[in-house]
Amino acid sequence: MKKPNLILAGGDFLLAALIPALVGMFLAMRSGGGMPVSFSHGLGQSLVFGLAVVFSTYFAELYRGDRRFRWKETCVRILIAGLMAFLILLLFYAVTPQSQWLPGQLVLVLAGVGLAQLLWHYRYPILLRFPWISQNVMVLGTGARAREVAGLIDGEQNPFVFKGYIHPENVVDESAEESVCCKMEKLKELIRRNQVKKLVLALTERRGVLPVGDILWCKLHGVEVIDSVTFYEKVTGKLKLEDITPSWFIFSDGFCVTRYVLWQKRMFSILLSGVGILLALPIFPLVALLIKLESPGPVFFCQERVGFGGRVFRTFKFRTMRQDAEQETGAVWAQSNDPRITRVGRFLRKSRIDEIPQLFNVFKGDMSFVGPRPERPEFVAMLTRKIPYYGSRHAVKPGLTGWAQVKYPYGASVEDALEKLRYDLYYIKNYSPFLDIVIVLETVKVVLFARGSR
Repeated sequence: MKKPNLILAGGDFLLAALIPALVGMFLAMRSGGGMPVSFSHGLGQSLVFGLAVVFSTYFAELYRGDRRFRWKETCVRILIAGLMAFLILLLFYAVTPQSQWLPGQLVLVLAGVGLAQLLWHYRYPILLRFPWISQNVMVLGTGARAREVAGLIDGEQNPFVFKGYIHPENVVDESAEESVCCKMEKLKELIRRNQVKKLVLALTERRGVLPVGDILWCKLHGVEVIDSVTFYEKVTGKLKLEDITPSWFIFSDGFCVTRYVLWQKRMFSILLSGVGILLALPIFPLVALLIKLESPGPVFFCQERVGFGGRVFRTFKFRTMRQDAEQETGAVWAQSNDPRITRVGRFLRKSRIDEIPQLFNVFKGDMSFVGPRPERPEFVAMLTRKIPYYGSRHAVKPGLTGWAQVKYPYGASVEDALEKLRYDLYYIKNYSPFLDIVIVLETVKVVLFARGSR
């Protein structure tokens, strides 16, 4: 979760923890229980309230950094989060009756928390402009790459403040607005006056142009110096493949796929796939019956996919198309409102139930629970010719879900494959168990809201 979202979630937690504690103290004092007993009793409740509200608000998608909701939509989402929190807390109180709130009291407290959240969510962007949170940024360069960096900074949902372009030569490039361009000779003065914390290098060509001495001075005086590719990665959660060179891959942090990493992912995959299989087995007969009733053919659909190291394996899914779907066309991507998909198949795709048999592929070891989407050999051969670094995604096992799957809708073109590759390589570069957990939670939201399927 990015810094602004952490601030937002932290504020929600404090509100959700503080309001029940205050109500608890008030009720205890009125009943004659005394403040110390009330505070001791209310502390545990406050922590549970805070976690329940933040968890519910996360699943109501109010921590999305890529968009800001309108007032009415925010109200609806806070109402949904409050309902989810109410159900979670009722379940918690059912197993811990000694710390129970009455349902009427719970509704009133959650209503108060919701109103406080509404005000907080609309006022928190002000905090992002405080000096101890915001980061003043200057961009070295004035071309298209520099303007792209400035465009990433522009917005209310990030803590960056754009302070201007710097041209390394004595003449300001006309491709950027002259009012925000500064000459390199004034760099030290600009850094001090604007309290710059980050300098982004956005030069297309650095040889003979890069002012090494001045940049070294910035670094020695507490200014973070990064290139535009790294800045793009930090802000967007994907890689800018067009600007990446092989040397960047070699010398950048990350992309360290060790045996320990692979073992760690394997244990995580076995655990989740095993639990998933046990939970899903009861619905297999019902799904099989529905598929058979609508169209003739097998229940399961077997298909070759490319996995770890380029090895081809067979994956299993519930059949969602006619049996002869590719008899005349060969291998093609599924399109929106694809006529080859059956009515039952459309439901299975929307709910992602068709993917459940792939849990056996995960448990077997052909796939991981989290990783790049496994692609068909025909598409891999074509995409490898057209997209640089496409083969790099096979450095880890493909996944039932992944960073690209939760961040980008279903891909059905070379352009979509390129965009998803940006996310896949970001995942491989920045892999951590925490990132896998985030992806699993995001996958639950994708399934609940039926996003991105075809």
